[in-house]
Amino acid sequence: MNNDPDEARETPSPDFEASADLGEAAIEEDAAIRDHPRFEQMFPVLTDTEVERVRRFGKLHHYPQGNFLYRAGSLCPGVFVILSGKVRIVIRDRLNHRKIIHTYTRHGEFTSDITQLSNKPAIVDAQVLEDVKAVLLRPDELSALVIKEADIGEKIMRALILRRVLAVERGRGAVVVGAPGNARFLELQNFLRRNNYPNIALDAERDAEAIAFLRRLAPLADDFPLVVCPSGAVLRNPDVGQLASCLGLIPEFDPMHVYDVAIIGAGPAGLAAAVYAASDGLSVAVFDCRAPGGQAGTSARIENYLGFPTGITGQELAGRAFVQAQKFGAHIAIPCEVKALYCDKYPRVIELSDGKRILARTAVIATGAEYRRPVLDGLERFEGSGVYYWATPIEARLCRKEPVVLVGGGNSAGQAAVFLSSHAEHVHLFIRGPSLEQTMSRYLVERVRSLPNLTLHTRIELQGLEGDVQLRRVHYRGAGGTEGSMTTHHLFIFIGAEPNTGWLKSCGVALDSKGFVLTGTGADAVQALPLQTSIEGIFAIGDVRSASTKRVAAAVGEGAAVVAQIHSLLAEERSMGHLGPA
Repeated sequence: MNNDPDEARETPSPDFEASADLGEAAIEEDAAIRDHPRFEQMFPVLTDTEVERVRRFGKLHHYPQGNFLYRAGSLCPGVFVILSGKVRIVIRDRLNHRKIIHTYTRHGEFTSDITQLSNKPAIVDAQVLEDVKAVLLRPDELSALVIKEADIGEKIMRALILRRVLAVERGRGAVVVGAPGNARFLELQNFLRRNNYPNIALDAERDAEAIAFLRRLAPLADDFPLVVCPSGAVLRNPDVGQLASCLGLIPEFDPMHVYDVAIIGAGPAGLAAAVYAASDGLSVAVFDCRAPGGQAGTSARIENYLGFPTGITGQELAGRAFVQAQKFGAHIAIPCEVKALYCDKYPRVIELSDGKRILARTAVIATGAEYRRPVLDGLERFEGSGVYYWATPIEARLCRKEPVVLVGGGNSAGQAAVFLSSHAEHVHLFIRGPSLEQTMSRYLVERVRSLPNLTLHTRIELQGLEGDVQLRRVHYRGAGGTEGSMTTHHLFIFIGAEPNTGWLKSCGVALDSKGFVLTGTGADAVQALPLQTSIEGIFAIGDVRSASTKRVAAAVGEGAAVVAQIHSLLAEERSMGHLGPA
């Protein structure tokens, strides 16, 4: 299937209902939810005293029977704390699947999920079954409540987070239809998964439901993959940006607002900076073109991060940090690609790929590094169709009970090898050096060596790839120049990364010989601030910074440290009259 149109095409779904009838006969309750071990935490009831404390932050509203508090695909005004009445929550997709998630009937129950911190569209319908009286907490009011009323805030935050998890587990949300081995199909699935958006992927050639849907829609060959958004719109072969726009994930910015700090990159370093800056009362904007977590967000399991003795996935760590930053009021824009940073102006100007411009007093470069690609003829042709730079459950399903080749000897490669070994028939690990001990943490070396279905191949370098549309075979050169080949449909490449600094040409910050951003004395900075670049007010943290320690913990530490340096700079500028009062 062709995946290279200039633009995705959007049409109404043949199943779109202008006015959905959510009658009792049309839907059924998801009975398993009531047996969920965390049901009481998902749907807690505030006490009368807690409700009175909440009322100070919101406004009282009335909603008649038959109305909707909000609809899937439309902006939800906020969290509704029910005082009286009855509200039914239904999760659905535009292929007419509906299930009742919960029915609110008790004084002190509250609606919505964690997306209300960022004013994103709802993923469920909230229908008023009996006249409702409720206190509406809009996003800014919710943020104020969570911070000022810590005990109530903890109860609400936990419920909102768990409800989104439940929706991802039980719901469908966006429906993606395509061929499992299609590169764009995989890209869209990964985007939805990493951004924690409920979705289901249907095989266009084998799934009976998908086939019936396609029969009604009659798409062309180059329309795939198709996405049915909760709004009812059908996207034909969209890219990630078009999908995000249809789902309402891209925020609006006030072009006149000046942020205290703009953070470019939402990996561990950028998210840490956002949490500490926002919790200190700074006005914060964060931009990332993909998903929270950066490269760390694709890690199958991080076991040496302080405080998580049993390990944590990169996505879980990034997701928690993402929510934490929003809790304190950081404005996070994902996916939003930064095209240029203009450092010769004040306030600084951040230009997005769509032409919009954001103003900020300081900027933090936290764009990390991009996956390094080996120099191989035809490599791009197989990317997403047999060649991968991360290992997630989506790729794991594709290579189930098949042999895979994994190239790389660092910790990321080791984590991927351990993860893939539980899915693949066999893992062939290729490394250039004589042993893993030189490049991989000891606990991972021991874990990798203990895997019964993994073979380590040392002193091996890739030489070429073979296949038509799908990868079929890899060619390599071993020690002493011996050449060989191996049959596989799945090649995972973890050979390091290169700094993501190409977009910085408009800024002119000093870089080292490898393209990493110089900071502190090494950058000849105007002030002796360790994380400041060669240009005052522009900082760099995490993997993109020259001489940084390429570890998640180090990136988080730099994210915290840079905020103190920003405070110092802003305080000096304020004392000189360059800024308004604090």
